[in-house]
Amino acid sequence: MVESSLQRFAEAPPSDVCIVRLSAIGDTCHTVPVVRAIQRAWPETRITWIIGKVEHGLMRGLEGVEFAVLDKKAGAAGYLDLRRQLRGRRFPLLLHMHASARANIASLMAAADVRLGFDRARARDYQWIFCNAHLPATPRAHVMDGLFEFAGALGIERGEPRWDIPVDAADREFAAQVVDPARPTLVISPCTGQRFRNYRNWRVECYADIADYAAERYGADIVLTGGTTDIERTYAEGIAGLAKVAPRNLIGQTTLKQLLAVLERASVVLCPDSGPAHMATAVGTPVVGLYATSNRLRTGPYFSQHLVVDKYPEAVRKEFGRGVDELRWGRRVRDPDAMSLIRPADVVEKLDLAFAERGIVPRPEAATPGPRAADRT
Repeated sequence: MVESSLQRFAEAPPSDVCIVRLSAIGDTCHTVPVVRAIQRAWPETRITWIIGKVEHGLMRGLEGVEFAVLDKKAGAAGYLDLRRQLRGRRFPLLLHMHASARANIASLMAAADVRLGFDRARARDYQWIFCNAHLPATPRAHVMDGLFEFAGALGIERGEPRWDIPVDAADREFAAQVVDPARPTLVISPCTGQRFRNYRNWRVECYADIADYAAERYGADIVLTGGTTDIERTYAEGIAGLAKVAPRNLIGQTTLKQLLAVLERASVVLCPDSGPAHMATAVGTPVVGLYATSNRLRTGPYFSQHLVVDKYPEAVRKEFGRGVDELRWGRRVRDPDAMSLIRPADVVEKLDLAFAERGIVPRPEAATPGPRAADRT
């Protein structure tokens, strides 16, 4: 059970709360609704969020939140700077919402009376010993539901998830120049740029097929988004080179705030298990997710589960010879060929559903599907 030391906060909210959630982009997006729930229940409580430098670029300006920023690339100097930012403060309550070695060290930079962390099963990298209160065990939960457990342990109702991540007028103007409101727009964020997660990435030629399908059947504008890594630039070049109509290429050309504004204006977003899936969720844009190496029920786009192309059970059976229920929750499939289980025809089916839910109908001259994407296996 959660320690009795937490019960007093339900009757007398603390003056200050410190939240530890450094990364990644998707997980910080999952954290925001929890912050909003705390703010609704405890309007007088000051919230300080220990966050990574990159992720702060997206969350900067979040109403009612003070950020203490860790530059992870700075090594020991980054932790010393974080300690300087928090010097002289002591928090009645710290919510350790990130089970990792780096987050454990970061949590020590904040003095706190009660340090609430995950149960032993979820407390990776020995998070357990960095906390003096723990959540009860809850197996097989979505990441965002798991983070909401921190609010629940404090007697706070979760309510309807709310984000309201601030975007400047200049960033919205940038997005307005990219996304034409008179036409459907499919944003494709094709891959993760992290080398150790390349197993999540779908094939370039398949994305080109889907881009052609959306353009021909729905008259959609196609916009490519992503970061500055070599692999993301390679994907952009490959898709643009194969597609019949060259997409608008924004890969490596947006800030996170600009990207959020673009996703907000998009009709549909197509991407694998990566940050943009959760950014799009935060602004209410449906996501066609491509999942073969990770479990959509744990990390899928929260409100678009029905739009996910889910080949994870098949990939698990192929890789481990067992069913999903026989594996540790969250177990990744790292076979680089696993994403090839997803066929363009699978994506077309979900894309049609997503466009239909947005009230977007096929062009009359394209009433019968015909692009190669619909038939490729």
